[in-house]
Amino acid sequence: MIGFGILGAAKIAPRALIDPCAASDRASVVCIAARERSRAERFSQKHGISRVHSDYLEVIHDPDIQAVYNPLPISHHHRFTLEALAAGKHVLCEKSFSANAREAEEMASAARESGLVVMDAFHYRYHPVFLRAREVVESGQLGRLRAIEAAFHVPVTDPGDIRMNYETAGGVTMDIGCYPLSWVRHITGEEPEVVEAHAETGPPRVDVFLEARLQLPSGVEARISGDMRPDARLRMELQVEGERGKMVVQNPLAPQMGHRILLEVDGQTSEEELDLRTSYAYQLDAFVAAVEEGRPLATDAEDAVKQMRLVDRCYEAAGLPLRGLDFAS
Repeated sequence: MIGFGILGAAKIAPRALIDPCAASDRASVVCIAARERSRAERFSQKHGISRVHSDYLEVIHDPDIQAVYNPLPISHHHRFTLEALAAGKHVLCEKSFSANAREAEEMASAARESGLVVMDAFHYRYHPVFLRAREVVESGQLGRLRAIEAAFHVPVTDPGDIRMNYETAGGVTMDIGCYPLSWVRHITGEEPEVVEAHAETGPPRVDVFLEARLQLPSGVEARISGDMRPDARLRMELQVEGERGKMVVQNPLAPQMGHRILLEVDGQTSEEELDLRTSYAYQLDAFVAAVEEGRPLATDAEDAVKQMRLVDRCYEAAGLPLRGLDFAS
């Protein structure tokens, strides 16, 4: 049984970890801390967490936990992941993994030296829907790939939303657009170059929309977009076009909320729907298997470095500053 400590009373924590742990006989949530102890106490009472600590370091050094869940603002991922590794704890770190690639490299180096498991929490990657999409591409039934389009658009109307704050490493590409970038990388198994990117900002230096054109080593061109403008229309979609046909994956992000895989190959169409078990439950399974059985992760710290390098290149191409270079993490 893996005991988790949670850093922060984040909104994502119940669906990302607490609920999957409640349904598992291999993991549990042992303790939590938040910026304010009273907030952690309210959160613990609501979600049945028995132990509340006064600060994040107390969680990290709790002798009854083996792993730390880090859903803090992205600006705090680097410091507290390193603290957890130094304390001998495995880490499940929310995306984006770090504020920039340089931080990710330091985190990956610490993970290698420690021999501990560090997972970049791209939960979609472990769900049967994305595994099936990869199977379609790898089977060659689409023929040689020609183009990919990946988009995640969701409106954000609260100007006080943490994603609107540069100092906490906010921006649409850090929170929303990172998914299409990851989809492109993982559906092809290739690391793309950024040809061009265009962004719109809301608050200074904070992208609320970013689109980029990518080139993969195989010659495939990919277009990605992330949009959190107030008038954005909800869209979560991955399209892969080949010489023989096309695949559209609707909602690869959270298939448990409904999804479809649409195939058109050689003029024949088909539609698939798969498992509605949550992507977070599959993510927990993969994390536990990595810790207890040494199984490899598709989104380990080394993969997170590649992901953050791509995020950085998108910002550079769009003429925006990298996150984290002028504030302490």
